[in-house]
Amino acid sequence: MKFVSWNVNGLRACLNKGFMDFFLAEQPDICCVQETKMQPGQADVELDGYEMYWNSADKKGYSGTAVFFRIKPKSVVFNLDQPEHDTEGRVITLEYDNFYLVNVYAPNSQRGLVRLDYRMAWQDDFRAHLKRLDQNKPVIVCGDLNVAHQEIDLKNPKSNQKNAGFSPQEREKMTELLESGFIDSFRYLYPVQTGAYTWWSYMFNAREKNVGWRIDYFLVSKRLKDQIQEAKIYSHVMGSDHCPIGLEIKVTE
Repeated sequence: MKFVSWNVNGLRACLNKGFMDFFLAEQPDICCVQETKMQPGQADVELDGYEMYWNSADKKGYSGTAVFFRIKPKSVVFNLDQPEHDTEGRVITLEYDNFYLVNVYAPNSQRGLVRLDYRMAWQDDFRAHLKRLDQNKPVIVCGDLNVAHQEIDLKNPKSNQKNAGFSPQEREKMTELLESGFIDSFRYLYPVQTGAYTWWSYMFNAREKNVGWRIDYFLVSKRLKDQIQEAKIYSHVMGSDHCPIGLEIKVTE
């Protein structure tokens, strides 16, 4: 199966910046998007042969996730079933016969780490959600996890130690998540590849200089690791401050 994930930083804007061209060229079995910043019906999104689920934030123009799929799931669950987490449209869980797919847009700890405590609590509850799923069948997790896990995952690690997305606390939570039974598919295939980023600041020509961060991931249950065929970073694809990422994996339907 072929999966694509993309933080589009506003789907309505991205639709005018090449989203459809990329989607039609790739034609994934399932496409997960994050930071849609819209409610269903606010944009004309018609993808022939695909159905879709939306999870929008209560606050308009903020956060939000969506999934476009041509293989219909057995069931779908939105959010984490916890009121303190369930107003921002951050999680969609699809159940298939042999696996779960979880589309996620993790909270940003924000400048000065003012939302770090909330982020830590959210991360614990999200990890618990994945572990519950994993007890039943393997899990594929994709999306913007808003953390660069290791120094190799961003251009300037030393100057970002206290910044959102590379704080010791966030990195440790990512370590805990992986140690609870998951594989970072890209690092599994490309453990020492440098310069592999998925997000760049709009400032200082960061993308042209490839001064970026890898904060978008496909994680899979460890028992799926030998079925990973390819993990891609589409760094050439424009349209957002993030680029799309992809996973090709053999999961029997």
